Amino acid sequence: MCEPFISNHQFNYMKKQAVTLEQALRTNADPKVVESVRYSAITRIAELFPDAAPQQMQKLEAIFKLQSADDISRQLKALEPDRTAFPPITAKQIQKLFPKNKKLKLPDLETIDFRHITYLSWVDIATNKLFIVYPAGGQFVGVEGKFTPTNKKSFCFVCNRYEELALFTAVTKKRPAHASPDYYKAVGNYLCMNGQECNKNITDTAALERFIDAVIG
Repeated sequence: MCEPFISNHQFNYMKKQAVTLEQALRTNADPKVVESVRYSAITRIAELFPDAAPQQMQKLEAIFKLQSADDISRQLKALEPDRTAFPPITAKQIQKLFPKNKKLKLPDLETIDFRHITYLSWVDIATNKLFIVYPAGGQFVGVEGKFTPTNKKSFCFVCNRYEELALFTAVTKKRPAHASPDYYKAVGNYLCMNGQECNKNITDTAALERFIDAVIG
């Protein structure tokens, strides 16, 4: 039995490729088109898992060699035991990431399926703040900032899906050389109002990691 090896964003990427292949199969597309979609999916999955063991790659590629859209959906669901979880974290660890927030409102960790998240986030409605916790370089980092609903739909900078957005603005800890003591700079971007949906959609962590780096350095 393989150890879990598929992170949340990798699974979402696979699901996206699978949906494209399923659509081609369900619409009885030209066989050459189907095979082109199939080849593209297998190639992209191989690029997504460059360090996968042969047994793991065989399991992943087998999904995209199936001839039925229903079989593909079933096999994707069968990969649940192969999904890695967000690293274990406690309430005390979270509190240490935000030391200035003495009355920090914490998420209910018991209700979260950590296999289905790439980043942990929650909103404190009382303060209109969004808190994000992300495992970077083997340790947790925390980012907090102002959370302002826009009442508009557009593309989220984290998952790149068309969703209801909020403006997330955080004060950067980076300081230019010889900056004055009162130096202040905010970094902002638009992300999903619903963090749970964002975690279902995210297929690449690069944009999120760039944002976090811009805030905490």
